[in-house]
Amino acid sequence: DLVAASGGGLDPDISLAGALYQAERVATARHISPDLVRKLVRDTASAPGGVFAPEPIGNVLELNLALDRLAQ
Repeated sequence: DLVAASGGGLDPDISLAGALYQAERVATARHISPDLVRKLVRDTASAPGGVFAPEPIGNVLELNLALDRLAQ
């Protein structure tokens, strides 16, 4: 999910592992602690459940909104 977009390119969800993998880069770009980014990734993740999505997913939109609130 880090190298391919959804069919419409607008899917706000990526794997939790994919979101955490990018935490250092996001922290550098936002000038904040990587630990804070990882916490926000986990806080904004959801667990949709079910057979097709049993693992938690990271919501990129929610994460970016949380990061924007920090900057204000």
